[in-house]
Amino acid sequence: MKIASWNVNSLKVRLPQVLDWLEHEQPDVLALQETKITDEVFPAKAIEEAGYQVVFSGQKTYNGVAMIAKQTPDDVVTDIEGLDDPQRRILAATIDDIRVVNLYVVNGQAPGTEKFAYKLNWLQKVTDFLDQQLNDYQNVIVLGDFNIAPDDRDVHDPEKWHEKILCTTEERSALNRILDLGFQDSFRLLHDQGGYFSWWDYRMNKFSRGMGLRIDLILASDELSETLSAAYIDLEPRKNERPSDHTPVVAEFDW
Repeated sequence: MKIASWNVNSLKVRLPQVLDWLEHEQPDVLALQETKITDEVFPAKAIEEAGYQVVFSGQKTYNGVAMIAKQTPDDVVTDIEGLDDPQRRILAATIDDIRVVNLYVVNGQAPGTEKFAYKLNWLQKVTDFLDQQLNDYQNVIVLGDFNIAPDDRDVHDPEKWHEKILCTTEERSALNRILDLGFQDSFRLLHDQGGYFSWWDYRMNKFSRGMGLRIDLILASDELSETLSAAYIDLEPRKNERPSDHTPVVAEFDW
């Protein structure tokens, strides 16, 4: 089973890129973040014509998540208990007996700000939700744009980013609390070294200079992790004309 995640930074702009990637890569599941489009105008027909089913939860201009799958997603959840949040950042569904939870984690702006406190509270509510998901489902995938670089291997310049947003001790601890529930970072199961990134700032040619962060993750529950056969970051879409600042991350399971 091939599962991928991609922050497309506007589906309206990048729908042709998504359709092209689906055609060439044929994932079983593709989770999207930052679709930035309302449900009323979501391009479901184009995706269905490409041979996929899709569920989505969107809003205008900001945020928005979607899940594209070869099989119909069931038991869809877009809001979680205890988190009264109008921002569309969470989408969970069951696909082929795997519970898939798509997250667009809050950015947080900067340590010490209200938005940073909001991010940490959001992550705690999501952690509680994921704990329940593990109780309710045998196999769970949590994926998306986490807006957290797990450790210094995932940062092009750890000294420069030390305790800056996306790389603070508080954020990494929050991510570790999710992992401690019973998840594995699929990429790190197969790649121990640093220098792999999934996001590069548009400014100052950061992509061509290799100045990025790995903040897009696919976490798999422990038993499912034992079937992992491949995990990689597809750099090609970041080379497109008018690309997203993120690129797809992929995990394959012998499922």
